[in-house]
Amino acid sequence: NPADARIVLVDAMKTVLPAYPPALCAKAHKELENLGVVVKTGMAVNQVMPDRVILKGETEEETILTRTVVWAAGVRASSLGKRLAESTGAQLDKKGCVLVQPDLTIAGHPDIFVIGDLANFKTPDGKTLPGVAPVAIQEGRYVAKIIKARISNRTRPPFQYRDRGKMATIGRTKAVADLNWIRLSGPLAWLVWLFIHLMGLVSFENRILVFFQWAWNYFSFNRHARLITEEFSK
Repeated sequence: NPADARIVLVDAMKTVLPAYPPALCAKAHKELENLGVVVKTGMAVNQVMPDRVILKGETEEETILTRTVVWAAGVRASSLGKRLAESTGAQLDKKGCVLVQPDLTIAGHPDIFVIGDLANFKTPDGKTLPGVAPVAIQEGRYVAKIIKARISNRTRPPFQYRDRGKMATIGRTKAVADLNWIRLSGPLAWLVWLFIHLMGLVSFENRILVFFQWAWNYFSFNRHARLITEEFSK
């Protein structure tokens, strides 16, 4: 029962969701605390031991007694990136992502496209696009168009990402959304998050099916457990 657990969220950054405006960061922090989560920002994990975690801040150190640690920091790219680098000479970043050209190809290999969270695409202002679904979807559509254009001996301008904003869910009817032109939090942001994800599904039938599944889970308080298990012989 989650109500019997003490959940401590540790983040080395000064705030949760640092990519969001300060007001939404503060709202997310408060909502987490309302859910009973102990939020510790500005503290980095220094050591993980069998029965404890040692945290270290700028001027302090803290020990949390626990045997359950969920690590969600840091993402490494697929090993495919390394294989591409070895065979094509492509450059990789520290996460193993492939540095791509403005048209999402590998330097010197205009016939090889890399998209999604395996690609390191830098915008004109030097920022790297995040490895999230909206980026991958737009990159996929761009590559489809550029291949079609090449077949017709036409050219297309470099890839440009359209940032439609960011959203994050925190809990039941709790979310924050920065849509660039408006900032939302609470139940309204949560409904917007649901609607946008629902509209992103491919067909009308899928949207209806998922809508009824979500409605059932919401009103029945149903909790799913998705486990990947493997049998080990003794």
